Amino acid sequence: MLKILVAHNAYQHRGGEDMVVDAEVELLRSRGHDVEVYHLHNDEINGMSRAAAAMTAIWSRRTERDIDDLCNRFRPEVIHVHNTFPLISPSLYWAASKHRVPVVQTLHNFRLLCPQAIFLRDGKICEDCVGKVPWRAVTRKCYRDSSLQSAVLTGMLVTHRAIGSYRERVTRYIALNSFARDKYVAGGLPSELFRIKPNFVASSTVPSWNSRNGGMYVGRLSSEKGVDVLVAANRLSGRLNLDVIGGGPLEDITKEAFGERYLGFRKLDEIMERMQTARYLVLPSVCYENSPRTIVEAFSCGLPVIASRLGALIDIVRDGETGLLFHPGDPADLAAKIAWAESHPEEMARMGRAARAEYELKYTPERNYDMLLDIYEDAIRAIDRKPAAAQRQARA
Repeated sequence: MLKILVAHNAYQHRGGEDMVVDAEVELLRSRGHDVEVYHLHNDEINGMSRAAAAMTAIWSRRTERDIDDLCNRFRPEVIHVHNTFPLISPSLYWAASKHRVPVVQTLHNFRLLCPQAIFLRDGKICEDCVGKVPWRAVTRKCYRDSSLQSAVLTGMLVTHRAIGSYRERVTRYIALNSFARDKYVAGGLPSELFRIKPNFVASSTVPSWNSRNGGMYVGRLSSEKGVDVLVAANRLSGRLNLDVIGGGPLEDITKEAFGERYLGFRKLDEIMERMQTARYLVLPSVCYENSPRTIVEAFSCGLPVIASRLGALIDIVRDGETGLLFHPGDPADLAAKIAWAESHPEEMARMGRAARAEYELKYTPERNYDMLLDIYEDAIRAIDRKPAAAQRQARA
């Protein structure tokens, strides 16, 4: 049984990444591993000056001390990092190196290549910073529409690229799919550092495909998620047979468009129950999604997905097999695909069965555990093989 330190900087608004971290920790503990969590929360930023927050994002001395203490006291055999921005910072990698503890980093988004993290500008895909110094992010205010905050993020990326934090101090990267891996390799990270492991969900119910009806949208109500595209498709169709679950900046227009079919926030248990009786899930994102947990939840319930033909979604949702793909940002095409799904219940049931089979093949806790342990053991072997000179340099 391994001793594992999990590090995660939680977001102010809890999202799918936070849920993934909790699920992996629970999975590892359930298999008998000794897991300790180094957890910071972005609410702490509210009590910091701008200068202090900026310096912490680039190099956190607090994290350096904390990880040094944890390595001495807990003695982890591997450190699994999820999010380090902004409070943990990449100083964690260097602290781990001093103790010769391998670092495994899950890349939940594209932050190391794009300060905005989702390759989206003015509602369209933008890859101008891939493989380059991301100075454009500052002039365009890509992060939170702020030149200052964009400059801090860009400064962090430039600094740690220059000193080798991402190339030399991370032992293995976990990409959630081949699309994300290839994008990171194009951005300059060595391909040999990457392993692919998707997200997972537990499913204790065998789905039924009888008496299914209508569709669902589950997620943040925002432009990058394509909610305005969904609203436009609803208008073109007269009224979609679809429930909307979630909250966010586009809540008002969503409520106006869907009326009583807008259900607001719902707990996960209720969402999963509704997925057992729906005919399809709609995911109309206009940004590069990485590995939406919502798709895995849908597949576990035997629910096919109608998704944008964009980025990793093209590989995750196989068109005509586990769902349908439509042209991203095109409400007319989305409306047409939903209309087809409504008029072809038998075909959608067939896709739902294929979606469940895909879940059982790729996305179960058992499969995920095996993949995760293989990655940890690979990282530990890689550290053991490090030349003595490199080990001395890491401790210096």
